[in-house]
Amino acid sequence: MTPSPGPSRPSMASEDPSRPSMASGALGLLPGALGLLPGVSHLTSHGSWQPVIGLEIHAQLSCSSKLFSGASTTYGAEPNTHASVIDVALPGTLPVPNRAALDKAIRFGLAVGAQIAPHSVFARKNYFYPDLPKGYQISQYERPVVSAGRLSVRVDDGRTIEVEIQRAHLEEDAGKSVHDAFHAATGIDLNRSGTPLLEIVSAPVLHSPAEAVAYLRTVHTLVRWLGICDGNMQEGSFRCDANVSVRRSGETKLGTRAEIKNVNSFRFVEKAIEYEIERQIRALENGESIVQETRLYDAAHHRTRPMRSKEDADDYRYFPDPDLPPLVVAAADIAAIRATMPELPAERRARYQAELGLPEGDAEQLCVDRATADFFEALLAALKGAAPGSGAAGASPHGQAKIAANWVLGELAAAQNEAALPIEAARVTPAQLAQLLLRVGDGTISGKIAKDVFAAMWRGEGDADTIIAARGLRQISDSSALEAAIDAILAEFPKPLADYRAGNDKLLQFFVGQAMKRTKGQANPQQLNALLREKLAP
Repeated sequence: MTPSPGPSRPSMASEDPSRPSMASGALGLLPGALGLLPGVSHLTSHGSWQPVIGLEIHAQLSCSSKLFSGASTTYGAEPNTHASVIDVALPGTLPVPNRAALDKAIRFGLAVGAQIAPHSVFARKNYFYPDLPKGYQISQYERPVVSAGRLSVRVDDGRTIEVEIQRAHLEEDAGKSVHDAFHAATGIDLNRSGTPLLEIVSAPVLHSPAEAVAYLRTVHTLVRWLGICDGNMQEGSFRCDANVSVRRSGETKLGTRAEIKNVNSFRFVEKAIEYEIERQIRALENGESIVQETRLYDAAHHRTRPMRSKEDADDYRYFPDPDLPPLVVAAADIAAIRATMPELPAERRARYQAELGLPEGDAEQLCVDRATADFFEALLAALKGAAPGSGAAGASPHGQAKIAANWVLGELAAAQNEAALPIEAARVTPAQLAQLLLRVGDGTISGKIAKDVFAAMWRGEGDADTIIAARGLRQISDSSALEAAIDAILAEFPKPLADYRAGNDKLLQFFVGQAMKRTKGQANPQQLNALLREKLAP
């Protein structure tokens, strides 16, 4: 059934550029203690039972206005200040789809190799809840915009699994019921009502909590990489429902599933699924039946508990929304979006390994988010753009890449974490870090001193050359000055010298330490070691 076009009006509304965009946020994990679930043993396998898991991921699209109105989606506003007449369903209002939301859904579909529907339909999903003013949610049912995609997922044990994505459809979010702010009453905040969501539905092809979390992390990385969702789990921008059932190993028929609703922490998703699997196994082995229902994960007590009986599609009485004509996506629209697609995380990881010779672990960490990968690329470009033969610029391409990766994943990441800053707000730019690495490569400073210089750069004391000059940190590479320091040390420590010459080679590090102390850490390590071995020889 195709809905009639309805009143004449623009088929899509462009996003209002004057609206504030959603603030990007770092991934947030909800607090909660770790521990064993009451009455449940944590097993690494499930005996003769096979868990079957499918995830419904809700990614809030990074649009500055809502799916069917011009109201702002900015997080954290005073209750009910971002709810338009359309969001609260006043009589006589008509929804107009947000073009930016559709483009972002197509972008995701292209990233997972999915089919993009030339015509997709909005439907009304009817149910009553206090924070759903219309009495129905506008979603997509029989004809979603994205279907039949696939995503390669690397599990922690080294396996790579292919996860079928059955569909990804547009829908509006509901409002929020606030139960704990008022005595004997519930407050309703409709700011979130109408916020654009992309619901990403996997096939039931996951068979362990670890696989489920690996898939969830992969989707989280992808939607942030594509710029379609900020992925902030604390604010509810990225959350999932987990459908869990168990069956005897070797069986093909699915068991009765339970849905664990709205979990927004990777750790809690894993713990909730593990608990639910073992709850169902224990019930079935005790001769009990599993009831199809929606359950909530209680993080405080590490268990799932019933919320309501699970509805089937018929219970929602889906029908095409008569106020919304079908969404039409032309081949030219898809081609235009495809032309703007970035290199995807899996492709970039493979390139880092094949072309730059980076270890798999380094490539994986660099591609956890696009901003980190882009910083690394800018750093590498700055090193390559330096004068030939100047420090790290003279290293091999593989050597440059490894040096750059070590600093991005090491000192820079540590400074970010301590300051609680995303890499986009790093206090040292790729060009500034490249300058520092060039000074290590050309022998101006040692790697140890470079860490102190980086810390000063992070504090805003200037660039590498300015700090090195101001503090007199230039490395001592003058052989005569190093020989003089070594001679003084050997005269000061005759007993260790005699012991070394008698065969105690471990004392070499003692003399290295003394030499570094005498030169205030500025001795060229390679020269120092060579001269020390020469002077210490019998």
